[in-house]
Amino acid sequence: MKVDLGHLEVLLAVVEEGTFEAAAVVLRVTPSAVSQRIRALEHQAGKVLLQRTKPVTPTDAAIPYLQAARQIKAVVDQTLQPALDPAAPLPSIPLAINADSLDTWVIEALASIRDIATFHLFREDQEHTADLLRSGRVMAGITSQETAVQGCESTRLGVMRYLALGSPDFVAQWFPHGPTSEALAQAPVVEFDRKDNLQRQFMELHGASDARPPTNYIPTNQSFREAILQDLGWGMVPELWARPLIESGAAVHLGGHTDVTLYWQQWKVSSLPLETVRSAILDAASYSLRIS
Repeated sequence: MKVDLGHLEVLLAVVEEGTFEAAAVVLRVTPSAVSQRIRALEHQAGKVLLQRTKPVTPTDAAIPYLQAARQIKAVVDQTLQPALDPAAPLPSIPLAINADSLDTWVIEALASIRDIATFHLFREDQEHTADLLRSGRVMAGITSQETAVQGCESTRLGVMRYLALGSPDFVAQWFPHGPTSEALAQAPVVEFDRKDNLQRQFMELHGASDARPPTNYIPTNQSFREAILQDLGWGMVPELWARPLIESGAAVHLGGHTDVTLYWQQWKVSSLPLETVRSAILDAASYSLRIS
């Protein structure tokens, strides 16, 4: 079966931009032309490739087409484009990174390879980054899901450990006898957002699975830590940040921990820049994360 390469380019643009209209702007064609090319590709495939939501959502049938589109784009970016235009901009690589990795060790890894690509980072909880891979919006990402998304390969990075912290005054008031189930049911808690279940996991480990304590949602890492230090509640903090706070006396460790195993998943495409990103992430993870 012969596939129009221009149709694959349009498919990738729609997925990356999220709408037919935005893809039309990038491709410098009309939205009608984008729609016609997607319909032609779907007719040839004999399947629906895109769910017309906002943003659009690729179906499972679209995965091999997106994979082929990214492979072609990778070849053009690293071989043909420099020959055609020596001043061509660096390739842009979309990545899904969980907030805690992004704010602790990933940026340094990406900065070490800044000469090979630019990066479009999507911040998402580690339990949901796989959705961005599945949708085709990113080429790679850090996730807590070991099983490879269709069209991807998965590599274990290591373990990010989280410690339950509270300010000294807060712990003295709410946890005089440690993190008992009774105390956890009553003490205010800080969560990143409604997808954040690290605090819930800690409560379940301490017999408070049915607890519904007062909850503050603080969706940035710096403000999350500050909320804990300012007595808004207790919360799970990455060990890389927690240790200095504990050692300085600014925070108290409630005891115990929660471990999250992280994986690097990337699309199966032959791309030198993407492989360079993978190597940089694996190297950084080897000294930033726990082995087990």
